[in-house]
Amino acid sequence: MDQVPSSPQDAQSLPTCYRHPDRETGIRCTRCERPICPECMVSASVGFQCPECVRGGSGTGHAPSASAPRTLAGGTIASDPRLLTKILIGVNLLLFLVQTAVGDTFTDRFDLIGRAWVPELGTSLQGVAEGQWYRLVTSMFLHGSVTHILFNMLSLWWIGGPLEAALGRARYLTLYFASGLAGSALTYLLAEPNQPSLGASGAIFGLFGATGVLMRRLRYDMRPLIILLVINLIFTFSPMFNIAWEAHVGGLVGGVLIGYAMVHAPRERRALIQYGMCALVLAAVVIMTVLRTAQLT
Repeated sequence: MDQVPSSPQDAQSLPTCYRHPDRETGIRCTRCERPICPECMVSASVGFQCPECVRGGSGTGHAPSASAPRTLAGGTIASDPRLLTKILIGVNLLLFLVQTAVGDTFTDRFDLIGRAWVPELGTSLQGVAEGQWYRLVTSMFLHGSVTHILFNMLSLWWIGGPLEAALGRARYLTLYFASGLAGSALTYLLAEPNQPSLGASGAIFGLFGATGVLMRRLRYDMRPLIILLVINLIFTFSPMFNIAWEAHVGGLVGGVLIGYAMVHAPRERRALIQYGMCALVLAAVVIMTVLRTAQLT
């Protein structure tokens, strides 16, 4: 049975916390046996552990990362949960400045077009069907006007930031690019081959879809998101705005599929299911692109 010190001399013999030398304690870490005060104690299955042993996974047989806190989707919690969203917004803004400074020649070289003559680029045919597959990606970072980029970047900040925090950086970035490519591929497949298309809307609609899946998983009120999505779809299919609806629909479907895998995958097979679904979406992108290229050439 534990006993209290019987004299001041006994009390002075107590060790002090290794992190707070002015605090006496009778508790030791069950792993490294260093003395720890109540502020430093971390509850464990047996006894208490010091913060260093908890962070380092000491004596557990696991890597230090195994004890790191995780997001709902299994990603690592970052100190800045919006870092990638900020970088994506920065890249979009930078390229819009380049578009403004250089003019249509830059935009025509990197926007999404199936197969067409582009006078600004010479006499040869241009487009994805001519082997310029990079346009499926570069078009995701170009915009047609100040209003276009302002609306998209505000949407990216409002939707992307919380989603990045919920998924983790690697999964969030994979979702963004896979959704954007799904939107680009569907546009390439269905739109007129000489119809140029550009914008981050496909990727952002993918974030919308994944956010809806996440909110349903967490049992949040989905009415605000549904209202916002309906308003966006009304604009998408309105002929007066001349919007490439294919990019929005493709991105939304890709985002829902990937988001469902990200949020609902069982822990023991989490990475396999999550990235497996991303691979399936990318495989669909490749199939649509190859089929359309065969039609146009």
